[in-house]
Amino acid sequence: MPKSDRSADIQYGALPYRVGPQGLEILLITSRGTGRWVIPKGWPMVGKKPHKVAEIEARQEAGVKGTIGKQSIGAYSQMKEAPDGEERLYTIEVYPLKVMEESAEWREKDERERTWFSLREAAGLVSEGALAQIIEEWGQI
Repeated sequence: MPKSDRSADIQYGALPYRVGPQGLEILLITSRGTGRWVIPKGWPMVGKKPHKVAEIEARQEAGVKGTIGKQSIGAYSQMKEAPDGEERLYTIEVYPLKVMEESAEWREKDERERTWFSLREAAGLVSEGALAQIIEEWGQI
């Protein structure tokens, strides 16, 4: 597994989606600490492009595989505890991931829940207003 570069104040996230009978659906997962609804995200990895990091995190945190977009669809900021224990403002760049496969078993299955939501529900469930806006605006494209 590629090494993380946790000194950076940036993370890369995946916005897993599929088109279901009711239209566009977004997969959200619960955070390990608070149980809030979030997207899979992680730290930069040495030798990996940002969209590839997002793809790896989606597989590890949500157990999904698919086609990841190479272009970010937006970014949002979030206060988070840094590895040194200090609260720090991080920027999370978001990449769309068209889900083609959902695994029954994955690395963080026992630590998180994953659920599909309509676009509107997903936007309403995430805590970060800027992430909600990214979800809503991206869904209009």
